[in-house]
Amino acid sequence: MLEPLVNLRDYEYTLPEDRIAKYPLEKRDQSKLLHYKNGKIEHLHFFEIPNLIESGSLLVYNDTKVIPARLIFQRETGARIEIFLLQPVSPSTVIPEIMLAKHPVQWECMIGNARKWKDGEILKGRIPFRGKEIILSAKIIDRDTKRVEFSWSDFSLPFVDIVEASGEVPLPPYLNRQADEEDKSRYQTVYSKKEGAVAAPTAGLHFTNEVFEKIRSKRIKEAQVTLHVSAGTFQPIKVDKVTEHPMHSEQIHLSRETIQLCMEQEGKTIAVGTTSVRSLESLFWFGVKLIEGKGKEFKIEKLFPYEDRKSLPPKKESLKAVLEFMDSSGLGELMGTTEIFIFPGYQFQMIEGLITNFHQPGTTLVLLIAAMLGDDWKKVYQDALERDYRFLSYGDSSLLWF
Repeated sequence: MLEPLVNLRDYEYTLPEDRIAKYPLEKRDQSKLLHYKNGKIEHLHFFEIPNLIESGSLLVYNDTKVIPARLIFQRETGARIEIFLLQPVSPSTVIPEIMLAKHPVQWECMIGNARKWKDGEILKGRIPFRGKEIILSAKIIDRDTKRVEFSWSDFSLPFVDIVEASGEVPLPPYLNRQADEEDKSRYQTVYSKKEGAVAAPTAGLHFTNEVFEKIRSKRIKEAQVTLHVSAGTFQPIKVDKVTEHPMHSEQIHLSRETIQLCMEQEGKTIAVGTTSVRSLESLFWFGVKLIEGKGKEFKIEKLFPYEDRKSLPPKKESLKAVLEFMDSSGLGELMGTTEIFIFPGYQFQMIEGLITNFHQPGTTLVLLIAAMLGDDWKKVYQDALERDYRFLSYGDSSLLWF
């Protein structure tokens, strides 16, 4: 195992509270855009981004949809219990399947005020739904693993309908505010489709239908991946040795069409957001795993890319191995999980550019940016701070090339 030397203090910076965007701009594509290329920086607006991408390039975005994962219950005593859905446990760990379930489901959760929730106590909430009332019940199954079982009074309805009707938008904790009505639409990308994320792939929040019209008029190709973003995306690194930071496993879905497009792509590939990067790079490493005969499960452990190897296959060879595996297995879609951890020393295999927001200091996301830009990440962030860019989920954007 190659042990990269990464000192977390080198990836900290001071982010003033007033630079955190608490609310979105009125129009998505009016956000500022920092364009970094060949060590140079220019400042534009997001609606100009089609002018910066060459015809024939491939734009890859994450079409996951945020679910209202924050569920609020009140005990009979009046105590408020907040349950945040994290990972599905049963009857299936696969997000699409559990969202469509019409029977009790179990999730690993974060529980606010858990000490007030007694073992065996069933919490109940009343949900108005299409002119009738649904009763949603919650019970702790395992306090150590924070496993909670949910059931509801009308099993003709799938779990996704119950969550949509009763849950709150899971805004990032650093916004320090309650979600409001506007967040229901603004904390989703305009292309979100597949329910399952508990955090938005925020780089995509800047896109509008007008921007996509300009992109398509330039014959820029598009592909979709699905990575259901977990709450771990907000977790700061708290260990001195960054490789010991726990990376939450996130579910990926990739169509055969997307993999084929990526394999045949001759021009530049640009990822929209760090989640798309993680999906694409994980896809490459799954091909490596198949070629090296290390199993046929699409599961990328966080340090798998850093194992000692004499050489790596080119992108086309790796993706060809994936497609051959899918064909032999009769798969039209590839489903798996990834914990991939991208930090300085990582060699990118799938992309040449990244559209992304500005991230919290000392996080895995800043490490990913530093892996792309080297020490220039500091120049980019400092310039953004000096020019009054808005930071984090509802903040401004950047297009970075390497």
